[in-house]
Amino acid sequence: MKRLALALLLICAAAAHAQYRNPIINADVPDPSLCFDGTHYYMVSTTMHLMPGAPIMRSKDMQRWEVVSYVFDRIDDGPRYDLSAPQSVYGQGQWASTIRYHKGEFWVWFACNGAPWRGFVFKASRAEGPWTLVARPPHFHDGSLLFDDDGRVFMFYGTGDLQELDPTTFLPKADGLRCRTFERDADERGLLEGSQVVKRGGKYYLLMISMDWSIPGRLRRQVCYRADSVQGPYEKKIILETPFESYGGVGQGSIVEGKGGEWHALIFQDRGGIGRVPCLLPVRWRDDWPMLGNEEGRVPNDNAVAHIRQTGVVRSDEFNAAAPAIQWQWNHNPIDSAWRMTGRCLRLTTARLAPHIYLAPNTLSQRMEGPECVATVKIDCSQMHDGDRCGLAAFNGDSGVLTVARDSGAWRLTLSEEQSVFGDERTVVGCESTVVATVPLTRRQVRHVYLQIRADFRPGADLAHFAYSTDGRTFTPFDHAHKMRFDYRRMFMGSRLALFNFATRQTGGHVDFDHFRFHRP
Repeated sequence: MKRLALALLLICAAAAHAQYRNPIINADVPDPSLCFDGTHYYMVSTTMHLMPGAPIMRSKDMQRWEVVSYVFDRIDDGPRYDLSAPQSVYGQGQWASTIRYHKGEFWVWFACNGAPWRGFVFKASRAEGPWTLVARPPHFHDGSLLFDDDGRVFMFYGTGDLQELDPTTFLPKADGLRCRTFERDADERGLLEGSQVVKRGGKYYLLMISMDWSIPGRLRRQVCYRADSVQGPYEKKIILETPFESYGGVGQGSIVEGKGGEWHALIFQDRGGIGRVPCLLPVRWRDDWPMLGNEEGRVPNDNAVAHIRQTGVVRSDEFNAAAPAIQWQWNHNPIDSAWRMTGRCLRLTTARLAPHIYLAPNTLSQRMEGPECVATVKIDCSQMHDGDRCGLAAFNGDSGVLTVARDSGAWRLTLSEEQSVFGDERTVVGCESTVVATVPLTRRQVRHVYLQIRADFRPGADLAHFAYSTDGRTFTPFDHAHKMRFDYRRMFMGSRLALFNFATRQTGGHVDFDHFRFHRP
């Protein structure tokens, strides 16, 4: 019995120190903000121009996450959100958000970058929705909402700015506090933003990312400003400054307290083509400072275990339900009359002429997932009109695109490199296209076209490989790899798997997507 008790004790001790592999979500989930309702952790992230937006993710253990709702279905702040040529909100729209659990309700605040530069406040009785719009306050850059213990409401934003809000309208309170909480010291002359604020033990903690590209070798890092009063004075401490694997530093995110009083952090890291990936870190309180990482101040990682398969973040879809799976998002506001679920497939009908994929409405996309992933889609292209284009893309500012095209009554499959060209205010002024390969297709073949992308996000790769099949069994690869890139000047997100169908000459043609199957090798 003693041996059994000792064995159980050792098992429990091992479980208490169980290791995991970072990044905890190996996909593009930037700007995480966290809350805990006593049972589950919830996170809101940034998806900018994608609709529905402000995805809410849920977890019981901070390790396995699933998308459970979106805060809004669409944003109707002008034609830019409809991808009305040449206007767009690529890389703008919904940005860094705050999620709070306050008095039995969930609250989300975020601002939209780009005209009309306004904020949104939503609330819900359940994080799974539905969400109700409460207010449209002014724009606060990278704002973090705080419901204080005395009923006052504050917004931390910018680089140490603080504004008291009216607790009903969420507009700046006329006689409320407004101040700068701190001034930069000599070591903070670069980027300092991404506010996330928490209160613990009567103290206020403002977490921010710190980055100075002018200093060679300077890592992105997480800093914390602490004060006993909301208006300060605040003192600063670097709470995370470490390289992780071959991608540099880790910075910007949120911390949260769990049911047992333990604290966790999700802080993201830029990883090239896949985007910005969250890393899970313990929070060690030392002298009332939230120090992030393990005892050495590093990102915990156990290479002896596999990456957690986040099946609730990216998922296959047989398109046999009433709507596409919750993991899908439209590129800008969709034209709702131009898509439908038939019971056996997703049908996309052309409803607007577009010169290229970057102005194509009703493009539907999901994240990619590392370190490697494979996506295969089956399409019936037989009802396309002349000038129509449909297919599967590794979609970003620079895209690798597999396109089935119909011209003069004949079909062909092309692999191309598509590079978006943006003008002022995110207008799409062009697309530079390079055709890599062309394969003719017969009328019989286009009823069952299978397109495939294999993405490789291992260090030094960021490559998308392409293949096709007309029987679903034997795939023919293309001898070309597309380099996936993260470009903050255009879309500002990781590459995505995108399904599209658009018309270049006449509307009314349609294609049927029979299924989308995703797996990680």
